[in-house]
Amino acid sequence: MNFYMGIDIGTYESKGLLVDQSGRIIAAASREHEMEIPAPGYAEHDADSAWWGDFCAISNELIHAAGADPANIRGVGCSGIGTCCLPVDEQIRPLRKAILYGVDVRASKQIDELNRELGEDLILGKYGCPVTSQSPAPKILWLKENEPDVYRKTAKYITSSTYLVAKLTGRYAIDQYTAANCPPMYDPAAGDWDRADIGRICRADQLADCMWTDKVAGGVTARAARETGLREGTPVTTGTADASADAVAAGVLDPGDMLIMFGSSVFIIHVTPVRTTDRRYWSGPYLFKDTWAVTSGMSTAGSLTRWFRNELARELLEAQHSGRGNAYERLAESIAGIPPGAEGLIALPYFSGERTPINDPHAKGMFFGLTLRHTRAHMYQACLESVAYGIKQHLDGYAGIGMHTKRIVAVGGGTKNRKWMQIVADATGRELRLGGVYGAAYGDALLAALATGGISGINELRAMLRFGERVAPDMNNHGIYAKYAALYTELYETNKNLMRKL
Repeated sequence: MNFYMGIDIGTYESKGLLVDQSGRIIAAASREHEMEIPAPGYAEHDADSAWWGDFCAISNELIHAAGADPANIRGVGCSGIGTCCLPVDEQIRPLRKAILYGVDVRASKQIDELNRELGEDLILGKYGCPVTSQSPAPKILWLKENEPDVYRKTAKYITSSTYLVAKLTGRYAIDQYTAANCPPMYDPAAGDWDRADIGRICRADQLADCMWTDKVAGGVTARAARETGLREGTPVTTGTADASADAVAAGVLDPGDMLIMFGSSVFIIHVTPVRTTDRRYWSGPYLFKDTWAVTSGMSTAGSLTRWFRNELARELLEAQHSGRGNAYERLAESIAGIPPGAEGLIALPYFSGERTPINDPHAKGMFFGLTLRHTRAHMYQACLESVAYGIKQHLDGYAGIGMHTKRIVAVGGGTKNRKWMQIVADATGRELRLGGVYGAAYGDALLAALATGGISGINELRAMLRFGERVAPDMNNHGIYAKYAALYTELYETNKNLMRKL
């Protein structure tokens, strides 16, 4: 029997699956790691331990748990946390810790410089995306200005999935979808790096080869085989970002399909029939040739509820560690009787700046409207509602530029909180379809099967997918949330200059 392996590296956890050619899961494994915050606005990973170390441990565990002959693993797919910035030397050794995706907002000065030098209209028209904290380009410039020794020694600037593929095969590859989130370096019209304008940031040969997600980048090297337990020569796909791998597992493949990934942050993928640009969002090619998507992201979601649990509900976390319930479930239970709007309490979830639609690395978190009546439960509900208001902003913005949303699929760890999903459905007035329970690692395995011929095409892939329940909106609650969502938007606009002064 043939098997396919998928491994995804997340912000706080890595997960892996081994599936057979029918899509049935044979083995699963996971490992936790930490996101390091060495200074306010910074977010980093130790790539050697959190990325490659997790991959090797999970790969070996999957093979052992399944009792599989590595020769029968016909393909490997991997994904990771989007557009990180990892400088490595010629031996693929990290020269420093990886600077993470949009949650790391250290390069706001460099963002402003790029926008001023190139012009925001030119950037949007040529590259399809504004330069924000999501792009690695300003972070490379930050290294150039603040860590010149690292900048001078760097052979390649790569993302998380590129690092895994390089460690596995020796080849540096980046999928077109992820590369499109790297303005002003990637030219979507050419489907490659913009060698004319990239010079002030880095050399073109310091970036990975642009490939489509459903292609094979190379085979497992002898050294990687020893470390991972895989057979030498096993095909490895190009790799992709965690959200796009999750989208494959959720069947978000056709124009009008929209994915909301509730992970440490919120990431949204909206498949479009043609290239659609707007300065609030990111756009570019999707996973396969001649496909397009508009993508967006909020900086906090699970990281916000994690902060709330760790800092404001420590006794629930301690009880969980002692085997007395789950802290998140206890928090969800605590808000059962609180009406929509948390009795006049609104939170802004900008605890790590904000990505789309405001694209403001200086934005700050806030609780507004606190009274002596409010409790910890009200504050927790306000956190959940703040994410829902942000998602509503995106849907309203999409509709305003003519994007038609036919179907919304919600995936990720946050979907386990059924109350949260109901709040999102109510606030947006849209039905949510909960994706399958397997997530990005499952998408990686399916992409490996697709790239190596184990799956004949997209139609066969669709037939293998299974979905969870539907969450229908309560339109009475939607009317209430509409008023609070308007205040949410006004609250930021009124305070954004004060936030910048902080």
